[in-house]
Amino acid sequence: MLDTYCIYNGHLISLYEPAIGFSNRAFRYGDSLFESIRYTNGRIMFLADHVKRIKLSMTILRMNVPVEFTTLNIEQLIIHLLEQNNIKKEARIRLTVFRNEGGLYTPDTNDISFLIETEALETSGYIINQKGLWVDVYAEIKKPINKISNLKTGSALLYVMAGITKTSLKLDDCLLVNDNGNIIESISSNIFVVKNGTIYTSPITDGCIDGVMRKQILDLAAQNKILAFEQPLTVHTLTNGDEVFLTNAIKGVQWVGQFKNKFYTNQKAVFFADKLNELVK
Repeated sequence: MLDTYCIYNGHLISLYEPAIGFSNRAFRYGDSLFESIRYTNGRIMFLADHVKRIKLSMTILRMNVPVEFTTLNIEQLIIHLLEQNNIKKEARIRLTVFRNEGGLYTPDTNDISFLIETEALETSGYIINQKGLWVDVYAEIKKPINKISNLKTGSALLYVMAGITKTSLKLDDCLLVNDNGNIIESISSNIFVVKNGTIYTSPITDGCIDGVMRKQILDLAAQNKILAFEQPLTVHTLTNGDEVFLTNAIKGVQWVGQFKNKFYTNQKAVFFADKLNELVK
């Protein structure tokens, strides 16, 4: 069996080599951040935005950002890792940053380590789903609004519980709500609602993840003179909409077919998926 590699603190090691101990703070306290990055058609998509976001998140969590933690250096490490894992076209890349071990809740240091992993994907480009997703609200645990609500951290129990509920109800996804009862995102995606050709998405101030693909959709809307507003979303907003679609860095755009008793079309979702694929060529 061919070995699989990862990069730990800039060094290539076997994925099966024990490099991280039980006292690792990501394991003990979820004291970590991560980025899911798409590699498609020989291109690392939106890497500068991913690196910018994780560095800002590190600053918010008071982690020390190494000088060498730059887009260029991360890009070179990813390319090296893809070559070593013999991945030529399509992949999911995970960049994880965690505070170095030591201390209990209070850390002994704010220095960090990082891990890069790759996983080959079969689909080429951003493939929109043929059948619309069936979604509903997960409201058992609400997401609090605070300064870390927008960060992609290793503290993901809310998303895990929503995922378990999704499976038990045989849904394709669940929509999360904040303390105010507003719909803010799904388990792994940001959410957009279309009404009369205008798109609406939850504002960052409502506690949703500050998604890299969310940013691309808003940029594409501006470039194509499509009105876009960031405003609180409610159940009424969704049931009154013409379309609902979800976005994340790996899949791009996925359209929702049904929410409660409401059924949707997918014209704008297809439009944005096509625009994303133009960036891949």
